[in-house]
Amino acid sequence: MTAPISQTLIDAANAYEALFVPALFRQWAPVVADAAKIGSGDRVLDIACGTGVLAREAATRSGQSGRVAALDPNAGMLTVARSLAPGIDWRDGAAEALPFPDRSFDVVVCQFGLMFFSDRDKAIREMLRVMVPGGRGAVAVWDAIENAPAFATLVDLLDKVAGKRAGDALRAPFVLGDRQALAALFKDAGADPINITSRGGAARFPDMREFVEAELRGWLPVMGVVLPEPQIDRLLAEAERVLARYVTHDGLSFAISAHLATWRRP
Repeated sequence: MTAPISQTLIDAANAYEALFVPALFRQWAPVVADAAKIGSGDRVLDIACGTGVLAREAATRSGQSGRVAALDPNAGMLTVARSLAPGIDWRDGAAEALPFPDRSFDVVVCQFGLMFFSDRDKAIREMLRVMVPGGRGAVAVWDAIENAPAFATLVDLLDKVAGKRAGDALRAPFVLGDRQALAALFKDAGADPINITSRGGAARFPDMREFVEAELRGWLPVMGVVLPEPQIDRLLAEAERVLARYVTHDGLSFAISAHLATWRRP
């Protein structure tokens, strides 16, 4: 019998879909789909799909003659994803052990998940395993944190107020920002030749406080860092000052860029 899914996980996934998808992730789905050249009839796998913004883009492009499967280890994310697009084959699973036969997919994509895999080499080898010969892969990772200035500013603030462990939790999404190291990771796993390109984007949050609270109360606990309320209050007050340059008439906006790794399986 399947255990019930925690309402806390579902609430967190709904908050992710409502805030982070429009603020950060939605703009990248067509970029990754273009890079992977997803077209009508393609069989597509989206790894670390979250609430499914990229999988939904892939389903639109592959059409009724295609097939889209999407994988994530977070039951709350998958619950929300299924409610938004029941026609996609949503799977619970890890990138390092894909629950699919060899040569199952024409296209494999992953949007901002590779940074968090426990064994990145094994995950890339699994991507290659499930791709058909000539199959296409496209993976997006964030550029170095220096190229996401608002995040860099918030990390500096965390280092000073809450300590390096808190700052490192927010650095984690940007750990694959070095293009040469990223290319070497794929080549060592057998994805060769690999093409790495960079693309600029923008993050747009409704307001500064919502952005900072989402990181402090949402992201940091996921990374095992729970801050005391007085410290959160101090960080929010300080953030008003250090992030003021990114506040616009309709919220908080700042530049952010990503790297795209693309390849074909021989």
